[in-house]
Amino acid sequence: MGDRQKKTVLFEQLARVGKALGSGKRLELLDLLAQGERSVEHLAAAAQLGLSTTSAHLQVLKQAGLVTTRRDGTRVHYGLAGLDVIRLYEQLRNVAGERVSDVGRAREDYLVSGRAAGAPGERDEVGRDELLARVAAGEVTVLDVRPVEEYVAAHIPGAVSIPVEELPRRINELPSGQDVVAYCRGAYCVLAYEAVDLLRAAGRTAWRLHEGMLEWRLTELPVDTGPGLVASGVAARLHDQ
Repeated sequence: MGDRQKKTVLFEQLARVGKALGSGKRLELLDLLAQGERSVEHLAAAAQLGLSTTSAHLQVLKQAGLVTTRRDGTRVHYGLAGLDVIRLYEQLRNVAGERVSDVGRAREDYLVSGRAAGAPGERDEVGRDELLARVAAGEVTVLDVRPVEEYVAAHIPGAVSIPVEELPRRINELPSGQDVVAYCRGAYCVLAYEAVDLLRAAGRTAWRLHEGMLEWRLTELPVDTGPGLVASGVAARLHDQ
């Protein structure tokens, strides 16, 4: 029948991962880290947390084996321990969305809150297969509207980086006469919705990529890293961070 005490210890060890996931802020940090490796300072700013609070949450995730660290001088960078962690996070989201009715309502409220055009619909988006086909045909410009630091960590090959808060004054940098497909972090990210509204208000033909970088990585499609197509002077700023 086995040793009851040892079985209890086994399940307590399994519970360490569950306990690490039992915080909304830690889940948000995982969502951010799904974009690529980031510094504590960037994560704190993105999650609107203090540095000490962010560090404490990251330590819990590290102790559960979900994240790893890399030191660069005095700066500590965190990254997900593996693609399996992204899959675990996605599965948690899927189960919660299916089983907890409040999740769907909260997601809808959040996405609508960042849009000028009301609730999102299928007409606003294109799928990954359609995007790849249209990129191959040279029909669209792919626009990454996440913060530049996340673009540098990982982005869709060939994507142009214009953070959504800079888009109103930089729309003319996008090729004229070509459709735009914008993407951001993932299914729970509002930035691409905002970008599509801004682009359409400026008279551009634009869609949102269904889901985002998190789901792109899960399908193990190619990604690029580094400055890529960003504004002049950005690479120097990133080097100083």
